[in-house]
Amino acid sequence: MSKRSPHLRFGLIVAAVAFVLDQIAKWVVTVPLSLETKPYGSIEILPFFNLTWAQNYGISLSMFSDQSPTTRWTLVVVTALVAGAVAIWMTREKAKGDVIALALILGGALGNIVDRVRLGYVVDYADLHFGSFRPFMIFNVADACITIGVLLLVARALLLGEKAPTAAEQAAKE
Repeated sequence: MSKRSPHLRFGLIVAAVAFVLDQIAKWVVTVPLSLETKPYGSIEILPFFNLTWAQNYGISLSMFSDQSPTTRWTLVVVTALVAGAVAIWMTREKAKGDVIALALILGGALGNIVDRVRLGYVVDYADLHFGSFRPFMIFNVADACITIGVLLLVARALLLGEKAPTAAEQAAKE
C-alpha cells in the first residue's frame, strides 16, 4: 500500500493558490497602490479595515525582529525547514481536511519565505481594527492562511480525535 496521500494533488493546488493569492496581494499593495508612500502608510478601506504598510523583520507578533543578515537568513532556514516538514506530512496525510490545513500552512509559509529572501522582510498590510482596538497585528494573506491552517488542524484533532479501537476491531486485526 502506498504511503502517498490520496489528496496530495488537491493539497498542492490549495498550497499553490494560497501562495499566488499572497504574492498578488503583496504586489498590489507594493506596486499599484505604493502603500509605503501614502500618508501614514495607510488607506482606509472600511471603518474597521485599513491597508497599512508594515515591514515585518521577525516572525509572528514580530518576535525575533532584527534587521541583521544573520537573523534574516536564520529565519529563512528555520521557516524553510518547517515548510519542508509540513510538505512531507502533507504527502503522507490520508484525511482530506488535514491535507487542506497543511496546504494552507505550506502556501503561507512559502509566501513569507519569498518575501524574506527577496526583500529581507515580510510585507504586511491587513489592519483589522475596531476603533483603537486591534485584535491582531498587521498581517497578510500568508499569515491568514497559516493561522487558518493551524486552527483547522487543532479543531480537527480536538473534534475528530482518534478513537480507540473496539475489542471486536482489535480482535479482527489479530
